[in-house]
Amino acid sequence: RVQLVESGGGSVQTGGSLRLSCAASRSTYRLYTLGWFRQAPGKEREGVAVINDDGRTRYADAVKGRFTISQDNAGTTLYLQMNSLKPEDTAMYYCAARPWIGRAPLIPLGPNAYSYWGQGTQVTVSS
Repeated sequence: RVQLVESGGGSVQTGGSLRLSCAASRSTYRLYTLGWFRQAPGKEREGVAVINDDGRTRYADAVKGRFTISQDNAGTTLYLQMNSLKPEDTAMYYCAARPWIGRAPLIPLGPNAYSYWGQGTQVTVSS
Protein backbone atom coordinates (compact mmCIF):
# COMPACT_ATOMS: atom_id res chain seq x y z
CA ARG A 1 0.00 0.00 0.00
CA VAL A 2 1.39 3.39 -0.99
CA GLN A 3 1.48 6.31 1.44
CA LEU A 4 1.19 9.87 0.20
CA VAL A 5 2.27 13.16 1.76
CA GLU A 6 1.35 16.52 0.23
CA SER A 7 3.18 19.81 0.64
CA GLY A 8 3.38 23.24 -0.95
CA GLY A 9 0.04 24.74 -0.04
CA GLY A 10 -0.30 28.30 1.19
CA SER A 11 -2.00 31.65 0.77
CA VAL A 12 -1.68 33.71 -2.40
CA GLN A 13 -3.48 36.56 -4.07
CA THR A 14 -5.58 36.25 -7.20
CA GLY A 15 -3.37 35.65 -10.20
CA GLY A 16 -0.60 34.09 -8.16
CA SER A 17 1.00 30.68 -8.47
CA LEU A 18 1.71 27.70 -6.23
CA ARG A 19 3.34 24.35 -6.79
CA LEU A 20 2.05 21.40 -4.84
CA SER A 21 4.12 18.27 -4.30
CA CYS A 22 3.10 14.78 -3.25
CA ALA A 23 5.74 12.36 -2.03
CA ALA A 24 4.95 8.66 -2.41
CA SER A 25 6.41 6.02 -0.07
CA ARG A 26 7.45 3.94 -3.06
CA SER A 27 7.73 4.17 -6.81
CA THR A 28 4.29 4.22 -8.38
CA TYR A 29 5.46 3.25 -11.86
CA ARG A 30 3.06 0.67 -13.31
CA LEU A 31 1.57 0.14 -9.86
CA TYR A 32 -0.61 3.20 -9.32
CA THR A 33 -2.33 5.93 -11.28
CA LEU A 34 -2.18 9.27 -9.47
CA GLY A 35 -4.18 12.44 -9.23
CA TRP A 36 -4.94 15.68 -7.46
CA PHE A 37 -8.31 16.40 -5.93
CA ARG A 38 -9.76 19.26 -3.91
CA GLN A 39 -12.54 19.93 -1.48
CA ALA A 40 -13.84 23.36 -0.59
CA PRO A 41 -15.89 23.97 2.58
CA GLY A 42 -19.45 22.79 2.12
CA LYS A 43 -18.71 21.18 -1.24
CA GLU A 44 -18.02 17.65 -2.42
CA ARG A 45 -14.53 16.50 -3.21
CA GLU A 46 -13.77 16.89 -6.92
CA GLY A 47 -11.11 15.77 -9.35
CA VAL A 48 -8.60 18.41 -10.47
CA ALA A 49 -6.04 16.55 -12.58
CA VAL A 50 -4.89 12.97 -13.04
CA ILE A 51 -1.90 11.38 -14.73
CA ASN A 52 -0.86 7.93 -15.89
CA ASP A 53 2.71 6.69 -16.19
CA ASP A 54 2.54 6.86 -19.98
CA GLY A 55 2.26 10.63 -19.69
CA ARG A 56 -1.45 10.92 -20.43
CA THR A 57 -3.26 13.50 -18.36
CA ARG A 58 -6.81 14.64 -17.77
CA TYR A 59 -8.01 17.91 -16.24
CA ALA A 60 -11.19 19.31 -14.83
CA ASP A 61 -12.64 21.99 -17.09
CA ALA A 62 -12.27 24.59 -14.32
CA VAL A 63 -8.47 24.31 -14.30
CA LYS A 64 -7.60 23.58 -17.94
CA GLY A 65 -4.93 25.94 -19.19
CA ARG A 66 -3.99 27.07 -15.67
CA PHE A 67 -2.89 23.90 -13.85
CA THR A 68 -0.31 21.35 -14.93
CA ILE A 69 0.12 17.89 -13.41
CA SER A 70 3.42 16.07 -13.69
CA GLN A 71 5.52 13.44 -11.98
CA ASP A 72 9.20 12.68 -11.71
CA ASN A 73 10.84 9.91 -13.70
CA ALA A 74 11.24 7.73 -10.60
CA GLY A 75 7.49 7.78 -10.00
CA THR A 76 7.94 8.91 -6.41
CA THR A 77 6.82 12.53 -6.58
CA LEU A 78 3.69 14.05 -8.07
CA TYR A 79 3.38 17.76 -8.78
CA LEU A 80 0.63 20.25 -9.48
CA GLN A 81 1.72 23.60 -10.87
CA MET A 82 -1.10 26.08 -10.34
CA ASN A 83 -1.00 29.40 -12.19
CA SER A 84 -3.49 32.25 -12.51
CA LEU A 85 -5.11 31.22 -9.27
CA LYS A 86 -8.63 32.39 -8.52
CA PRO A 87 -10.54 32.66 -5.23
CA GLU A 88 -12.68 29.72 -6.34
CA ASP A 89 -9.56 27.56 -6.30
CA THR A 90 -9.49 27.87 -2.51
CA ALA A 91 -9.75 24.36 -1.07
CA MET A 92 -7.95 21.53 0.64
CA TYR A 93 -5.93 19.76 -2.03
CA TYR A 94 -5.36 16.03 -1.83
CA CYS A 95 -3.08 13.65 -3.65
CA ALA A 96 -4.53 10.21 -4.31
CA ALA A 97 -3.63 6.92 -5.96
CA ARG A 98 -5.51 3.99 -7.42
CA PRO A 99 -4.37 0.68 -8.90
CA TRP A 100 -2.63 1.26 -12.22
CA ILE A 101 -5.09 1.57 -15.10
CA GLY A 102 -2.59 0.24 -17.63
CA ARG A 103 -3.44 1.43 -21.12
CA ALA A 104 -7.15 1.97 -20.49
CA PRO A 105 -8.30 4.82 -22.76
CA LEU A 106 -9.70 7.13 -20.08
CA ILE A 107 -8.08 8.03 -16.77
CA PRO A 108 -10.73 8.27 -14.04
CA LEU A 109 -11.19 11.79 -12.66
CA GLY A 110 -13.82 11.02 -10.03
CA PRO A 111 -12.53 10.75 -6.46
CA ASN A 112 -14.47 7.53 -5.81
CA ALA A 113 -12.14 5.72 -8.22
CA TYR A 114 -9.13 6.38 -5.97
CA SER A 115 -8.28 4.29 -2.94
CA TYR A 116 -5.25 5.84 -1.24
CA TRP A 117 -5.19 9.42 0.00
CA GLY A 118 -2.80 11.90 1.56
CA GLN A 119 -3.71 14.17 4.43
CA GLY A 120 -4.16 17.25 2.25
CA THR A 121 -2.61 20.69 1.94
CA GLN A 122 -4.59 23.93 2.16
CA VAL A 123 -4.63 26.42 -0.70
CA THR A 124 -6.19 29.82 -0.06
CA VAL A 125 -6.55 32.44 -2.79
CA SER A 126 -7.58 35.93 -1.75
CA SER A 127 -9.09 38.56 -4.01
